[in-house]
Amino acid sequence: MELSLRRIENEPLDLWGESEFFSDIESGMDCLLDEVFGGSCVTYVVPETRGGYSPRIDINETADSINVSAEMPGMSQDDIDVSVHDGILTISGEKKVQDGEKVLNYHHTERSYGCFSRDISLPGAVDIDKVEAAYKNGVLSVRVPKTQEALEESRKIPVSTA
Repeated sequence: MELSLRRIENEPLDLWGESEFFSDIESGMDCLLDEVFGGSCVTYVVPETRGGYSPRIDINETADSINVSAEMPGMSQDDIDVSVHDGILTISGEKKVQDGEKVLNYHHTERSYGCFSRDISLPGAVDIDKVEAAYKNGVLSVRVPKTQEALEESRKIPVSTA
């Protein structure tokens, strides 16, 4: 029996609190699958019979930017596209099978190949004209700076004792 897991990612990631309900359900399902099958089932890319690929990403926010890191080992910089349109950061590309590996008679394989596209919803207060992307050692790093207005809007609120 072969186990195949796939996360369906047709919609942009909602990072700004609009669908916490579904996030809680997904988190609960991940924990359940971890307990039943072990962490590797949901932590790593599990190959499908069709051989799909989707890079794993981390997203963090600093005082002046939104930062996205995507693991893309074995890829060339020329195979990666980064774009921003209508408040959506899109990372897309293709992880190709290396020359010579197509004809091998595999007994087992866990690596995945193919075209992918990841869409990430951005908050409205970012400067899309200053987005920067760099690819080094199999990791794509994208920095999306916040606008000056967004930087000025945030301020620390002092907390006093009652």
